[in-house]
Amino acid sequence: MNTVTTKDGVEIFYKDWGRGQPVVFSHGWPLSSDDWDAQMLFFLGKGYRVIAHDRRGHGRSTQTGDHHDMDHYADDLAAVTAHLDLHDAIHVGHSTGGGEVVRYLARHGESRVVKAAIISAVPPLMVRTAANPGGLPKAVFDDFQAQLAANRSEFYRAVASGPFYNYNRPGTERSEAIIQNWWRQGMMGGAKAHYDGIVAFSQTDFTSDLKKINVPVLVMHSEDDQIVPYADAGPLSARLLKNGTLKTYKGFPHGMPTTQADMINADLLTFIES
Repeated sequence: MNTVTTKDGVEIFYKDWGRGQPVVFSHGWPLSSDDWDAQMLFFLGKGYRVIAHDRRGHGRSTQTGDHHDMDHYADDLAAVTAHLDLHDAIHVGHSTGGGEVVRYLARHGESRVVKAAIISAVPPLMVRTAANPGGLPKAVFDDFQAQLAANRSEFYRAVASGPFYNYNRPGTERSEAIIQNWWRQGMMGGAKAHYDGIVAFSQTDFTSDLKKINVPVLVMHSEDDQIVPYADAGPLSARLLKNGTLKTYKGFPHGMPTTQADMINADLLTFIES
């Protein structure tokens, strides 16, 4: 397997296919690089080099018990990009991966990057605070951790078959294969990484990170996102970015890169080639 070892001894698995300008994908919680299949094959077919890694504690990367936070996520991404010596890269992050991309750009600079896109992403801040009154109560995320600790398999099945893909919406056609693939990816990773990851994606404030970014960033978010509610996420991130563009969708789920891959891929390609 292709892996890079981080400074703290964690092996990060990555995929690296094709030649050309690199497009680098950062996945959502609690999944793996497999969640980008539809995007990686699409952009590979368009002549791009496509790269995706499994976050520490997720997928095929080391199931370490420590350092499941956005700084380490960003540092691990930087380790992959440095190991592959990527230049003129486009970074694409979904959900927690969107936070990872934002923190990477703010923490490690933009010398290797020309553009970025964040999809259904967690920035600026998910949890409700005095400064972020539109966020979700901390009790929501505490409940996520309690359900994970009680029965991770059942919890993941419930997320995938319900709000992640809007399969709990009337008239929405469920795909058992998509549900099972989400569950499969989640169960490949480590419970400790996923438990701590809930704090990382919900309580990290990316406000200052967003303000530091200069490269063009496409912010893609659905108004019907049940995991990362639209009003306190996409529009706020777009306003905080120096060069941000908001692309809003109606009726799409949080997991729209999978269920609406054709439209998401087309919009990403338009942005990348513009």
